[in-house]
Amino acid sequence: MLVLASASPRRQELLRNAGIAFTVQPSDIPEIPLPGEAPQVFAERMATEKARAVAARNLGATVLAADTIVVAGDVILGKPRDPEDAARMLRLLSGRPHQVMTGVCLLGAGFEDTRSETTQVTMTTIPEAEIQAYIASGEPMDKAGAYAIQGQASRWIPRIEGDYGNVVGLPVALVYRMLRENSAWK
Repeated sequence: MLVLASASPRRQELLRNAGIAFTVQPSDIPEIPLPGEAPQVFAERMATEKARAVAARNLGATVLAADTIVVAGDVILGKPRDPEDAARMLRLLSGRPHQVMTGVCLLGAGFEDTRSETTQVTMTTIPEAEIQAYIASGEPMDKAGAYAIQGQASRWIPRIEGDYGNVVGLPVALVYRMLRENSAWK
């Protein structure tokens, strides 16, 4: 059985929709970039640390972990700390393209496979009143970059280039490929 090292309802839904059976055991590790750490390196390191933490409690299991970040220029945006932080992130993303990166680690008996997926996202300019109303809805508070492409924020995203599931929180096609390549798909 695959153990998902995440409590994210979005990741769980994406895996269920793809017909991938799993159990859930969150890793609960701090997600803090190292000084000067590149965004892709950070996302992959976080996914690996999450997988290792859960694997240590589930000897012999195959563990899947992921970490999704939003990158605007060279700024890494995780989940907002509070409404003011969410507003800062949305203002930074408003009217410009950005990248969504998800580091994925699959760890099992005799293997540790870490990769990442990057999707380009274009966001229209968001009026300040809409930013405030969106924050008041509560939707952005547990999302990297302070938005949910599958929710209300979809109205501001006219274009993506790459894996839509990646922007939601898990690049399922990459995960499936990793499972097959590591003989972890049953």
